[in-house]
Amino acid sequence: MMDRFHYRQDREAYSAARVKALEALLIKKGVITDKTVDTVLDFFETKMGPFNGAKIVARAWVDPTFKDRLVADTPKAIAELQLPEGMAGAEGEHMRAVANAPDVHNLIICTLCSCYPWPVLGLPPYWYKDPTFRSRAAREPRAVLTEFGLAVPDAVEIKVWDSSAQIRWFVVPERPAGTDGLSEAELEALVTPEAMMGVAVARAA
Repeated sequence: MMDRFHYRQDREAYSAARVKALEALLIKKGVITDKTVDTVLDFFETKMGPFNGAKIVARAWVDPTFKDRLVADTPKAIAELQLPEGMAGAEGEHMRAVANAPDVHNLIICTLCSCYPWPVLGLPPYWYKDPTFRSRAAREPRAVLTEFGLAVPDAVEIKVWDSSAQIRWFVVPERPAGTDGLSEAELEALVTPEAMMGVAVARAA
């Protein structure tokens, strides 16, 4: 996805150097310890991330009644699953799910900033926060999706959902064809963050 946007080649190194300097300053001032950053990173690597979203989507694929509950009351439905504590915190407040269908494709953006449901999608990628993506996806979503490699047929309606601090959206993509014999765990492997954002579809089996 990063190939769709142009950044300075040393962006990662530049950002890493700034983070390292800021971390050293905060440790020196006693605001954090040398273990704080590792704790936060571990939190998003092992407890909050797209692996949670994949579990939610896979359950919706195998259980249509769960899918209905998920769309009707997302936090309540998520609470039915054995997911880590804190799903409603750390940018997970007021999460709402929308489901793709043969005649509807959903796309998630945030025109104001970069609001994003971290517990189910992980940390937002650079391009999601890019002003060009945020503005163009709102104005011409079909063209933007085409640039991402997703050609949505003209007969399919595209709905754009604008996330905010009040509502953080994610997409339940359509279940790929030919997956009837897969287990729920195998289905999880087909779900990507991009599919749950609406800039891609779930992987083929």
